[in-house]
Amino acid sequence: MHVSHGKRLNGARKGLGTALAVTALLGAAISAAGPAAADGKAAPKAPAAPAADCSAAYKIEQTLDGGTTWRMCWHYNTYSGLILDKVSYQPKGEAKPIPVLTSARLAQVHVPYDDGEAEFDDVTGTDFGMALQKLKTSECPGGTIKTVKVPDRGDVSGLCVTTRARGHAYRLNNDGSTGGSGKVYTGQGRDLLVYTVNKASWYEYITEWRFSSDGTISSNVGATGSLSPFDFDGGDDRGWPIGKGDQAKAESHSHNVFWRMNFGLDGSPKAKVEQYDSKVTPPTGGGSPTTKTTRTPVTKELAGDRKDMRWWRVVSTAGKNKDGHPRSYEIVPGASQKHAGRPFTKRDVFFTQYKKCEQYASNNPSCGNGVPTSVDKWVDGQTLNHPITWVNIGFHHIARDEDQQPMPVHWQGFSMAPRDVTAMSPLTPGDLAGQNGRPPNVG
Repeated sequence: MHVSHGKRLNGARKGLGTALAVTALLGAAISAAGPAAADGKAAPKAPAAPAADCSAAYKIEQTLDGGTTWRMCWHYNTYSGLILDKVSYQPKGEAKPIPVLTSARLAQVHVPYDDGEAEFDDVTGTDFGMALQKLKTSECPGGTIKTVKVPDRGDVSGLCVTTRARGHAYRLNNDGSTGGSGKVYTGQGRDLLVYTVNKASWYEYITEWRFSSDGTISSNVGATGSLSPFDFDGGDDRGWPIGKGDQAKAESHSHNVFWRMNFGLDGSPKAKVEQYDSKVTPPTGGGSPTTKTTRTPVTKELAGDRKDMRWWRVVSTAGKNKDGHPRSYEIVPGASQKHAGRPFTKRDVFFTQYKKCEQYASNNPSCGNGVPTSVDKWVDGQTLNHPITWVNIGFHHIARDEDQQPMPVHWQGFSMAPRDVTAMSPLTPGDLAGQNGRPPNVG
């Protein structure tokens, strides 16, 4: 999907130099364009309702099914492109918005080729942010395409804000045989979608953020575009024949996509991280299997590996729901093919202590000479009280005939699921609102 190894490497180095210069010269201008709070700025412990404090051009606000409203600011960066700031969630029944994220961004797309002759960091090593694509009206159905000011390119109609149906939001047959009313409760949901398309040589990446009425946030990166016409020289064990016969073998490669989230639950950057592991014990005799779940506080920086029945959550230290439970968000990684070639791609999640210059998972340009440039090196035992969450989702791309032309989108991503953010489902129908805790008519 990329240009020839030598040609693309030269282009990438040139692009990196351009991006570095532009970022240095226009950092203030970019901040002015999207005047949300700086990434690391701590909000007061008892904040007022966090309405997105940015101008109308850089504000996104959408009310979804069930009365849920999402609010956020956005700005644009010459490396990672779209960055979301001050994301808040206000479901029905909450008097004010609940702050969730201080910032969220794409933090790298690392692309190593199977033959070992080429390896790219598409976010910080090419003109990814500069190469924002103009969107057609048909690419943003039912929505609005916002104008993005891109240095050296001017205004680009490149940010789509729309909604999209997701199917069932919930369904309950409150069966009369078990003491229920006999009524069927069902609802269809719509999500707020915010996305851009950025070009990195032959690839085009769709960076999508999805916000659901139940409080879930999902991010996906879709890769599309073209197979590189220069990379049809893979061997039998490193490529796949594309086209007539067995001559042109498209070189296999990986996409290791990283995201960086700075949570700000309840308006505070201070948070706890917890890891949960469940162990299943097989039955003995005629019994049933048992399962025990343990909670491990993550007090130091962590490079974590996914395992069956393991998960992590980021927990608020500044607020609780109406049941008195601390609000949190669970990290829910999607399908992933982990790449063992680099230390930063060997792990699925990282939790690091906040440092302003640590912005990109690899080839990080921000910290200066002598400072490690990849996220694995930043996990060095610091105490976590302002955790930054990094998620790595990998995909090993072995091409196929159907990848020509253009290539169908292949997606990789993850979700952040609310856990105790509200006392009940924000979509609970009004006549079930009293059923919090043990259901009625149950002894």
